Amino acid sequence: MKPTNADEVLDLLDAAFPAAALGAALELGLFWLLETRPLEAKEVAHELGIPAGRCRYWLQLLCGAGLVNEGPDGFSPSSTARSAILGTNSQDSWALLASEARERLPGLCDLACRLREPDSAWEAIGPTPRMYVEQMCEDAERARRFTRMLYELHQPLADELADCLDLGGVDRLMDLGGGSGAVSLALLRRYPRLSATVVDIANVCAAGREIAAEHSLEDRVTYHAADFLRDELPSGFDMALECDVNVYNVPLFKRVRDSLNDSGRFVIVDQLAPAEGVAPAARLHWALEGSLRIPSFQLPTAAMIRNQLREAGFRDLTESNLPSAPSSCSRISGGMVVIEAHS
Repeated sequence: MKPTNADEVLDLLDAAFPAAALGAALELGLFWLLETRPLEAKEVAHELGIPAGRCRYWLQLLCGAGLVNEGPDGFSPSSTARSAILGTNSQDSWALLASEARERLPGLCDLACRLREPDSAWEAIGPTPRMYVEQMCEDAERARRFTRMLYELHQPLADELADCLDLGGVDRLMDLGGGSGAVSLALLRRYPRLSATVVDIANVCAAGREIAAEHSLEDRVTYHAADFLRDELPSGFDMALECDVNVYNVPLFKRVRDSLNDSGRFVIVDQLAPAEGVAPAARLHWALEGSLRIPSFQLPTAAMIRNQLREAGFRDLTESNLPSAPSSCSRISGGMVVIEAHS
């Protein structure tokens, strides 16, 4: 929302309320509760265990946000909620996305004070929350939910890459930090001779194997459990892919080069900063969150990655933009840059 008058500025100032109301609706399953038939406020309150008066105000906020409609028979999902929420990701994926947003919220509280912290703003609040990779290493169920959520979110991007990437002459693919293997599975469906190895942490690999088996591709994809920033990488690949991982440095690139066959290709796909210190719109909230953790945090630019690739010994670098399908979610797949290099 871009305000044009004082009332709209005040609405933006109060935007945390409808945002929190939406998050609660996703975590508590409100839209799925209302999907089959309208319910009165008192019925919603009973089903979800919410005090009746509080529930009525909550539903009113969601009506104001255009996500719930109130009719003569009660409350029901709006057409927007049916298409953008019920018609896209699963209930569990939306619940996980909402809970992650709630976990990030303390970093934004008292932002006027936190912006002036010379060091980590999170440390000034209290214990710094663990990064999601650490959480998934310790919690197999969270890793399973997270991996399945990303599989759903990455489907449009995976399909776009399968349409755009030319894997002619590629028999063995390494998908670095590939998580569920969403991109690998899309490429396997497109290229019958291809085999893939997804490299990620153990709990994520376990969830990825489940997904591959559900799509009858478990015989063509291997999930290799490793911390790719520290552990040795498998070798003998015609191509390595790093898609939407946002982890780049020269030592990693050197190890990727060692994992490739002669004249092997390394393809990086990500939403990159258009300039140093500037975040693309889709990543702006992540950039601010990162800077609250580490004041010097910066999203990588394509120029930075190209320089790192050259330093690691790669050559014949090319750069292009990935065309996004009209139906894609721009937060996930819009504005993707494709950088390709040869060993």
